[in-house]
Amino acid sequence: MPDVSLENRTEQKIAAPKSYTVRMHNDDFTPFDFVIAVLMQIYNKSESEASDIAVAIHNDGSKNVGIYTLDIAQTKVRITTSNAQQNGYPLKATIEEA
Repeated sequence: MPDVSLENRTEQKIAAPKSYTVRMHNDDFTPFDFVIAVLMQIYNKSESEASDIAVAIHNDGSKNVGIYTLDIAQTKVRITTSNAQQNGYPLKATIEEA
């Protein structure tokens, strides 16, 4: 049987995964209702929160809409872009390291 005493054990620290922010950008073509629907369906925002975020995107030019691990952020951006393109809108979402 191998020696598994605590004296021979080394501790390994596992780093938490990096966080990434998804940012939505304003454009002059994507309707408010579409942006609100995307925020509710893809980013799980309430109607009131989605409306507030949509106003901030419009007024400020862009707004962080969530913080995720890289894989989840990439998936949400890909779904957002795909849905926008399917509906003929240029809605843009980008990823930034948090």
